[in-house]
Amino acid sequence: MTPRTTRRTVLLATGAAALATGCGSDGGDGGGDGTTSGTAAPDGAGLPAPEQREHTLVETCLNAFLAEIAGQRCKETNTIRRHIEISLNELIHRHQLTFASLMEQQEKLGSTPPWLAASLKQSEDRLEELNGRRERRLAELESECQCAIGDIQHVGCAWVLPHPERTSPAIQPMVRDDEIERIAVQAVIAYEKAQGRTVESVEAQNRGFDLISRRPHPEDPATAIDVRFIEVKGRSAVGEIALTSNEYKTAERLKGDYWLYAVFNCGGTPAVHAIRDPARLGWKPIVKVEHYSVDVPAIIAAEEKTA
Repeated sequence: MTPRTTRRTVLLATGAAALATGCGSDGGDGGGDGTTSGTAAPDGAGLPAPEQREHTLVETCLNAFLAEIAGQRCKETNTIRRHIEISLNELIHRHQLTFASLMEQQEKLGSTPPWLAASLKQSEDRLEELNGRRERRLAELESECQCAIGDIQHVGCAWVLPHPERTSPAIQPMVRDDEIERIAVQAVIAYEKAQGRTVESVEAQNRGFDLISRRPHPEDPATAIDVRFIEVKGRSAVGEIALTSNEYKTAERLKGDYWLYAVFNCGGTPAVHAIRDPARLGWKPIVKVEHYSVDVPAIIAAEEKTA
């Protein structure tokens, strides 16, 4: 199988840079005119040429980003590869023993009755299916390690502002609360350890999940027979769950190895809800237009002269 290259489209925010700004003492939206107090909108006239911007982006950011992502991807796929080889090899070994037992019966009988022929065929087909599944999954993992910088497309310039409704009842539950997140993560770690798993935190690595949970092999604790890549979402009571773009794309890529642990009631007694392969759920992108703008020339040109 020819390895496919995993490509990532980079959205380039230009205009000096994306402006993360706040207004007044509380970082509000700056009033009814839709502008940010004290922040002048860049007109883009002094921007470098597109080719220069792309070259600088690749040299100063994307090459290092590519190396980081490739390293993370290989680490993740190596973990999954070990899990697949252990679990599928064990299944293959069991069916090989079954097939060998059936062959011994054939030798003892000196013939192949219909029931034995059917059992041999079933066992042989099962072995072929397991071997094929292992080879296909390993080939897919090999292609996952192939990363490259794709075409860079200039989408536009943007200001990054605090959400104007971040304190409203509908939005506030989705605003990150470090204490609630800490309680949620600790609840999930305790939940996993209670099931005999070992847990590694990767929260600071921005990998699209927070924890890696492994179930050790009963005869070889250094080897994991099951691995979960866990994203933890905590809520003080019970509320909607939102994934970032990175988390959602990671869930799509890791499929059944990715788990979402929603922890409700973190303000009291946390309740852990574990969902495997959350990308299959009916997620909806959150897109909302807050303001519409028009430039000054358009205003002047459209002015109606009065006598």
